[in-house]
Amino acid sequence: MRDAVLEPSSSPVLRASGSSTCKCRGVKSVISESDLSGVGRIEVAVQEGIATVRLVGPGGRALMDARLFEELGEVFESLDRDHAVRVVILTGPGKDFSLGLDLKSAGDLLISLAEAGDTDARQDFLELLHGWQDAITAVASCRKPTIACIAGWCVGAGVDLAAACDIRIASSDSVFSVREVRVGIVADLGSLQRLAGVIGDGHLRELALTGGDISASRAASIGLVNHVMDGAENAMVAAAATAARIAQNSPLALRGIKEILNAEREPRVAAGLRYTAAWNAAFIFSEDLREAMQAFTEGRDPVFSGR
Repeated sequence: MRDAVLEPSSSPVLRASGSSTCKCRGVKSVISESDLSGVGRIEVAVQEGIATVRLVGPGGRALMDARLFEELGEVFESLDRDHAVRVVILTGPGKDFSLGLDLKSAGDLLISLAEAGDTDARQDFLELLHGWQDAITAVASCRKPTIACIAGWCVGAGVDLAAACDIRIASSDSVFSVREVRVGIVADLGSLQRLAGVIGDGHLRELALTGGDISASRAASIGLVNHVMDGAENAMVAAAATAARIAQNSPLALRGIKEILNAEREPRVAAGLRYTAAWNAAFIFSEDLREAMQAFTEGRDPVFSGR
């Protein structure tokens, strides 16, 4: 779909001067793109008022685990308070934006809670889920404009994260999937709430009920992404150029725009998240979940029973 592709802009992009650091507990703070290596699940670089937040994930993989969620909330709360930051670009560790939840670690945790089979286990799960929801909400409620720069796979919790951003720019090889239904659970970190206002009810229902994959061009045609670029490098150039244009505007006006746009959405999202968390706490410890985790381990398609 050629008319959905935005050509690389000649607008100014990040330069190597005017650098600052983000002080986030447990997160590596850096001042240049070449320094984006080291420990932690998230790495942050701030240059000329534009913060680049890179999801590194466990072992450098594009996966989201409990530690990444913890760092994500800390990072965006810190960026929200940092007067040196005007815009945030969020990107993945390499060829993929996010493969979603680390199913091995999350599956082991969920199965252990299910085997406990008591109210304490459900309360523990509910507390864990609320913490993960809060981490994604920290992105959505950040008073600085946020741009998701997406390449490769954007799956499950990765879609939740992208939906929490203000603008989404994707490479032409990107693939999107609200895939939770295929592992026997209800998407519970915000896609079902935030995407309704982005792509509309009909498209959201199709994505969530089928768990299917869609291309970058299809994502652009339904409004899931703002622009599609030819390749990951050009997507990052476009994201940086967009961030630079935004950063030239009044920080107070930018904050006001976000506050006003969020005034209707966020109470509705918060209510939906609470309901989803309660639903999953009640029903996630199911035979279908066990079957999904077993099928994942064995590399086969699950066969669900509805129990």
